[in-house]
Amino acid sequence: MEEREGIVFDIKELSLYDGPGLRCTVFLKGCPMRCVWCHNPEGISPEPEIMRSAFGTRMVGARYTASALTEKIFSYLPLFKRPEDGITFSGGEPMTQAEFLADVMRRLKGRVNMIVQTSGYAKRPHFAAVIREADIIYFDLKIMDGKLHKFYTGVDNALILENLKYMNDAGYKYRIRVPLIPGVTDTPENYRGIRDFVRGNLCDKNNLTGLDLLPYNPSAGGKYKGLGREYSPGFDESRAVRIDPGCLRETVKEVKVL
Repeated sequence: MEEREGIVFDIKELSLYDGPGLRCTVFLKGCPMRCVWCHNPEGISPEPEIMRSAFGTRMVGARYTASALTEKIFSYLPLFKRPEDGITFSGGEPMTQAEFLADVMRRLKGRVNMIVQTSGYAKRPHFAAVIREADIIYFDLKIMDGKLHKFYTGVDNALILENLKYMNDAGYKYRIRVPLIPGVTDTPENYRGIRDFVRGNLCDKNNLTGLDLLPYNPSAGGKYKGLGREYSPGFDESRAVRIDPGCLRETVKEVKVL
């Protein structure tokens, strides 16, 4: 039987903001969304591509079989001393390689703590196959207004919200992450929309562990030139991000600004 293959564009040791403890983050290639503020443009295309920089030219994207990636991850296990240490799968959107990812995670199950960072934009069978293998899901919640969501990300948010409710109702452990983009996701209307959605749809269980606010990184556009693309975010990057955790603390028990 032929083994599944996937494409990884980066593996970072000692990564920050990708979960608790000491973590290694595996970045899977491919994303169906086109967020105008994306800071990993090399993760958008599902195929390997060339990136140029002051340090030279390199190919972004390496093919792995499920067993080869599992073996590589096993090599990091001696670094992990505490239960919260572990592996985070990110992207791109890791659900675009759901069958490959689920295969790798099944091989790792019970050996290491596993987090999946996802936008939630995935077909339900793919979404369900991955989240059942994870110890916790880090779920991006960007813009509550459907039309604005499509304008800034290229897709409607209905499927994302449906998957979020499914995950909550099924009892999976998860944490919401909100990227704070000036004038886009940090508006009072969006803060209230997130608060009201959580209050109205996610408070019947005790599996939402908290919410993280991630302020916009001004260096987000730095990689685009190396891929032969232009970074045109369509918002004022110079404007200070509005940070309002108080609004969300009315509903979510733990809100952090990272």
